[in-house]
Amino acid sequence: MFNSHSGSSLSGLAALVFVGVAVSGCQSGNPLSALDLRGDRAETQREVVVAEELRAFCPPVALRENNSIERIYERGGDGDASRVVYQASIAAVTRSCQYNGPIVTANVAVAGRVVPGPRGQMGNVTLPIRITVLRGSDVIYSQLHQHPVQIADIAGATQFVFNDPNITFELPPDRGIRIIAGFEDSPRR
Repeated sequence: MFNSHSGSSLSGLAALVFVGVAVSGCQSGNPLSALDLRGDRAETQREVVVAEELRAFCPPVALRENNSIERIYERGGDGDASRVVYQASIAAVTRSCQYNGPIVTANVAVAGRVVPGPRGQMGNVTLPIRITVLRGSDVIYSQLHQHPVQIADIAGATQFVFNDPNITFELPPDRGIRIIAGFEDSPRR
């Protein structure tokens, strides 16, 4: 009947058939069909990212116009470059989104650096960062954050990263949402 060599040939043939079915399923445009050997297609599809999730909308984030630099002067030294305590600048902004039906939770991140000025000193600096979400011209979220940055060396720049992970809103059908990040307009100290 069958010898041990024939048994290994049969298992090799079975593996080859499985690979052939998987490859042909991938080429047919539906990779799940090749792997649906038990007929349990619904269970398999829950584990796969669906096209709607890939096309999901995550609102763009931009820097607040004219608010990407924060310069703090000594008291009474506004505008005098020799009396700058520090200057902070935002170099990049980004976001990520999670979806729960029509509800979107966005996490906005702001990265930049703080450079001590001629009057710079070590210690804590507080950066006033505002995140605003607009639907058209309507403000649907606005939060001012006081982000602390520890300055440990006045000879160079200190990097900072801030994020606000709690921005939640309902996604409108027209996707007319945008996010603005930047330093808050504040009286110079």
